[in-house]
Amino acid sequence: MNPPLKLALVGHTNVGKTSLLRTLTRDVEFGEVSPRASTTRHVEGARLSVDGQALLELYDTPGLEDAIALLDYLERLDRPGERLDGPARLARFLDGSEARQRYEQEAKVLRQLLASDAGLYVIDVREPVLAKYRDELAVLTMCGRPLLPVLNFVASVSHREGEWREALARLGLHALVAFDSVAPPEDGERRLYESLALLLERSRPQLQRLIEDHEAQRQARRQAGNRLIAELLIDCAACRRSVAAQPVLEQGAISELRDAIRQREQRCVEALLRLYAFRSSDAKAADLPLLDGRWGDDLFNPETLKQLGIKVGGGMAAGAATGVGVDLLVGGLTMGAAAALGAVIGGSAQTLRNYGERLKGKLKGQRELTVDDAVLRLLALRQQQLLAALDKRGHAAMDAITLSAPQDALWRHGKLPAPLNVARAHPEWSSLNPSARLEEAERAEQVERLCSEIAMQAVG
Repeated sequence: MNPPLKLALVGHTNVGKTSLLRTLTRDVEFGEVSPRASTTRHVEGARLSVDGQALLELYDTPGLEDAIALLDYLERLDRPGERLDGPARLARFLDGSEARQRYEQEAKVLRQLLASDAGLYVIDVREPVLAKYRDELAVLTMCGRPLLPVLNFVASVSHREGEWREALARLGLHALVAFDSVAPPEDGERRLYESLALLLERSRPQLQRLIEDHEAQRQARRQAGNRLIAELLIDCAACRRSVAAQPVLEQGAISELRDAIRQREQRCVEALLRLYAFRSSDAKAADLPLLDGRWGDDLFNPETLKQLGIKVGGGMAAGAATGVGVDLLVGGLTMGAAAALGAVIGGSAQTLRNYGERLKGKLKGQRELTVDDAVLRLLALRQQQLLAALDKRGHAAMDAITLSAPQDALWRHGKLPAPLNVARAHPEWSSLNPSARLEEAERAEQVERLCSEIAMQAVG
């Protein structure tokens, strides 16, 4: 079994070394990320393992602050008649007093790079190419370790990626990788590890295993996220409350149902954030604000539906006085309708089991509350958008997630997936209803069907 590959993250102060490490380890708590200079003062490490085998050790190092002066000092270390190579010159420097005083931070970086198999030289491509960066590279190359430049923050509109690529090529560094630690590309980690494999051929098997595990984990997270959304929608579609046809009781029941749906959506939000190892404060939206992990715009606000282009259904329009988002099925029927219902109730045992009690309740003046299709559409849009945002978000991101108005025409205007219509007839499938039976095989089958449809729509 090969020992883990050791990588030192090196570079100027405040270029995003800790940010990159957070994203690679998916740990929002690693180190300290701050716009202040010299945030990292000591070497900190993290390990990536697959099936219990340590494959990669990453070391975050302090920022290089005075490479120009350090390079000048190193070039004066040769004694008369000597011409030391890079590692020998650094060994003399690290044994001297300056490594413990003026250049203490730089010495920590060099010691870690010398103890590593390679270095990731992290560059903030929003910065111009300055002489100090060339001197940093001159100092780092003295370690005799392979260096892979990582162009960070390439998603910024003010990046200077072209200038940096040209400057690095002039220094003989042609192998590099663009990787934004805040908004990493979907194939970012794969390209990073593949580039490392070109520099460290003996470590290719370990890096390939990391690539395969990363892809498998990403697919598993997406699938788990789709299932969480499917569970939410089935829960809400199957939710049903019966209330006596009295205004005060109706309003109370409607309020309770709204709260139950809001809380159920919130549990889904929190589960998605946990699934992707984010904190509740990591998400908020513009039109649909998620503040401290909670949606700001009310789920039952008519303006929210209007902004998203979701058409309000007939049940909500007919019962507008009861509040958007709740279908109020009224038991006050015409004689013709009552006769028709009576005929249904007098029908087969199967029909009676499915509809009898509901229809009897209507004939007795009971009213039934369910969640309108428009709210199901809104729930689906919001959660799928959050899932997509989390899937593309780096763990170094400091700004809260911003969601724009969704463009998914299918959920806005199309026919709702069949599993939701099936769930309408099965109140026992909702965790929001009394005496819920959530382990039924048919319910699990409909959840899986809905999960698959959500995944197919995301791909489409």
